[in-house]
Amino acid sequence: MATHGYEGGRLDLPFVGISTFGKRPYVADWGGIEADAAILGAPFDFGTQWRPGARFGPRAVREASTLFSFGHAGAYDHEDDATYLPGDVRIVDIGDADIVHTDTEKSHANIETGVRAILKAGALPVVIGGDHSINIPCIRAFDDQGDIHVLQIDAHLDFVDERHGVRHGHGNPMRRAAEQPYVTGLTQLGIRNVSSTSKEGYDDARARGSDILSVRQMRRLGTQATAARIPKGARVYVTLDIDAFCPSIAPGTGTPSHGGFLYYEVLELLQQVARDHEIVGIDLVEVAPDYDPTGSTAILAAQVLLNLLGFVFHARRSAG
Repeated sequence: MATHGYEGGRLDLPFVGISTFGKRPYVADWGGIEADAAILGAPFDFGTQWRPGARFGPRAVREASTLFSFGHAGAYDHEDDATYLPGDVRIVDIGDADIVHTDTEKSHANIETGVRAILKAGALPVVIGGDHSINIPCIRAFDDQGDIHVLQIDAHLDFVDERHGVRHGHGNPMRRAAEQPYVTGLTQLGIRNVSSTSKEGYDDARARGSDILSVRQMRRLGTQATAARIPKGARVYVTLDIDAFCPSIAPGTGTPSHGGFLYYEVLELLQQVARDHEIVGIDLVEVAPDYDPTGSTAILAAQVLLNLLGFVFHARRSAG
């Protein structure tokens, strides 16, 4: 019979102790990471063009994630008849990249250093932002990891090349990703309504091989058909902007956009992608907790990340 951590003598309820992600062990030494997955906070929001506050995203998501700290026996899902994230899946929290206020390049470099440390340790990097510009250093860190395909789930295309000299803001990351020779393509889902990217940006994205679907287009196709559009055999990096979700369930973000996804639409897509592909990196961005006094946006972010990690490692075990 599976045993839970609290059978060892401590109940360790979610509101007790220090809020690491999922109440997992904290590793301060980035040269000594021994894990299957490592969480890195990237509390950077200088790339925002409207409402700031995503710098507090990592702290809020960690706090929310304690709700889902199930002890050492993992979490049983009766619909899938599977126990996700059992005790032998080693997840650690390595804290935050150092952010230097007003200095985008130095802050991004520090984020990149953290992701490289995780990759060097052979672990899956999971980065919590921060605004979407933090994806730029995350993708840079994969320059020696072989080819990757980027799956973006987002309300906005984020394919601006340059605007008033800005190339590394939160409207630029997918353009910067597409420029990397090891990024073989992008699948961009949830894109809708008024976008920060002009028509020329959409044309450029498609010319570079991007597959762009709105929420309504994805709903017409269905989850499995949408997932099947990702090239077979591709190693996938997932970047998830919380504004991909409808603001009725995720109001805590800087640039909300109505008409977004609901929880199970994204969850089922991610589950299918994890079954079909090797997921090599994850970031979740744009949680700005001060715009959501209920805390539900941070809870949603934490729940999606933990479920995605569960799917990734369950798929790896099934394949092995």
